[in-house]
Amino acid sequence: MAPMGSSKLIALVLLPALLAPPMATAANSNLFRDYIGAIYNGVKFSDVPINPKVQFDFILAFVIDYTTATEPPSPTNGQFNIFWQNSVLTPSAVAAVKAGNPNVRVAVSLGGATVNNRPVFFNITSVDSWVENAVASLTGIVQQYGLDGIDIDYEQFQVDPATFAECVGRLVTTLKSSGVIKFASIAPYGNADVQRHYQALWARYGGAIDYVNFQFYAYGAGTTESQYVAFFDEQIANYPGGNILASFTTAVTTTSVPIGTALSACRTLQSQGKLYGIFIWAADHSRSQGFKYDTQAQALLANATSY
Repeated sequence: MAPMGSSKLIALVLLPALLAPPMATAANSNLFRDYIGAIYNGVKFSDVPINPKVQFDFILAFVIDYTTATEPPSPTNGQFNIFWQNSVLTPSAVAAVKAGNPNVRVAVSLGGATVNNRPVFFNITSVDSWVENAVASLTGIVQQYGLDGIDIDYEQFQVDPATFAECVGRLVTTLKSSGVIKFASIAPYGNADVQRHYQALWARYGGAIDYVNFQFYAYGAGTTESQYVAFFDEQIANYPGGNILASFTTAVTTTSVPIGTALSACRTLQSQGKLYGIFIWAADHSRSQGFKYDTQAQALLANATSY
C-alpha cells in the first residue's frame, strides 16, 4: 500500500487521465440503439424486433429540465421531468424487456429540440445548482425506471461551451461514480454552435462519455454514400478516440439523408473496420414500416467480427 501522500499524487494524476478523451481507435462493434417514446403513438418495447446477436439499447426520449406549467414552457435549472410516453413505456415494461432480452439496456435522453413545439435551451441558474438538481432528479428517474444510462441531446444553448461542458461533465461523472448509470452518450450534429458545445465537453470530459450518437441524418437529402463516409471521418477527428455511431431516421422526410444511402455507407464503414454501431431516430416512426430498417441495421451489425 502506498503512503497517503503518494495515494493523493496518484489520484491527481489518474483523474485527468480518466476524464480526458480516450485515444483508442474505434473498431467494428455490434451496438444498435433505438430512440423511443417521443411521438406518443403508443409504440411499445415489445413491438420492436431485437436481434440476440447485437447489443441493443433503447433510449427513452426525453427527460427535459423544463415545466409546462407555464406558457410558454420554462426551464427548471436541472430539475428534470418526463416527456416520453411513460403511460406505455413504464417501469414494469422496462423490467420486462430487460428480463426477456439479456442483450437489452435502457437509457434516457436529456433535452431534445423542442417541448410543446417550443425550443428547448440548455439554461442554468448556476453550475453548482444545476448539477445538484440534475443529479438528484435524474437519480430518482433512473432508479424508478430501472435504467442503465443517459444520453445528452441538448441542441440549443443559452450558456457558453465551457459552462455546458462543466455542467454535463460533472453530471455524468457524478452519476457514474455513484453507480447510478453505467454508460453515457452524446448526440451532436453538424451545426457549428452545437459542435462547439459538444467538442468543449469532449475535450474536458471525453473519457467519461462512452458513445457519440452523431445525427448524420441531419445532413441534406442529396448526401451521397461517399459524402456520408467523409462526414463520419470528420467526426472521428472531431471526437478523437470516441466510439462514433452511424445513424439514420425512419421519419417520413424529404430533407434528411435517405435510409438506403445511410445503410450503404454503414456497409462501407464496416468494411473499413470503423462501424462501432448504428442508432435510429426513432422506433416510433419505424412501427408504421414494420421495423424493416431497424431489422436490417441489426442484421448488418450482427455480422461484425471484431467485437
